[in-house]
Amino acid sequence: MLRFLLTFVFASLAANLCRAQTIEGQYDCLPAGSFTLCQNLWGESAGVGGQNSTLISTTGNSISWATNWTWANAPNNVKSYANVLHNTAKGVQLSAVKSAPTSWQWSYLTQSQGIRADVSYDIWFGKAQSGSPATSASSYEIMIWLSGLGGIQPVGSQILSGLNIAGHTWNLWKGPNANWEVLSFVSANGDITDFDADLNDFFTYLVQSQGVASTQFVQAIQTGTEPFVGSADLLIRNFSVSISS
Repeated sequence: MLRFLLTFVFASLAANLCRAQTIEGQYDCLPAGSFTLCQNLWGESAGVGGQNSTLISTTGNSISWATNWTWANAPNNVKSYANVLHNTAKGVQLSAVKSAPTSWQWSYLTQSQGIRADVSYDIWFGKAQSGSPATSASSYEIMIWLSGLGGIQPVGSQILSGLNIAGHTWNLWKGPNANWEVLSFVSANGDITDFDADLNDFFTYLVQSQGVASTQFVQAIQTGTEPFVGSADLLIRNFSVSISS
């Protein structure tokens, strides 16, 4: 039965990929409806290997895509953050956010033994209404790890455990990176492969309990994967996000 299901999944994916577009360069990006798909192999010089990312389909506020990677050496270094960025779910001050519904269904079609990787949201706050992620415009990087394999850890140190937010339990990590502060919510109960939530639950917690000013703006919402070492085929069957203010 399992072999049949895998055969069906690969056949369906292959049929879609015939109509899909693949990017392979270090910083290649591809317009994808409401999103932009980017390779962002920012740490590839630390290792040996490669990665490509494929847009499968996009409809309205939803996207499906995949990424295939093989990385070796420097097992504690992130090699990339292949991701999608929503083009309009941004530029809203935290105090004005009423809701930020999101849905994400994903799975590893294949993965090697000893894989070290996360599957995560990467959300950026800043004092200005707009600004590129991971730049001088960034005040906070908010990560939500739906998966973290191989014993990897976020930036900083764990400051809290057992937080109940958006119907799941999280451990919270905190630490500095360049000129911004990183706050990472890590799933306390293993992989969350079918995630439906309101991101505003996280935003409200950060304002009320972690000192994030409500005057900060949501500058970007990205989702993707950070591989360290190993190989995998990661399929995002569906992802969507929006902000209501």
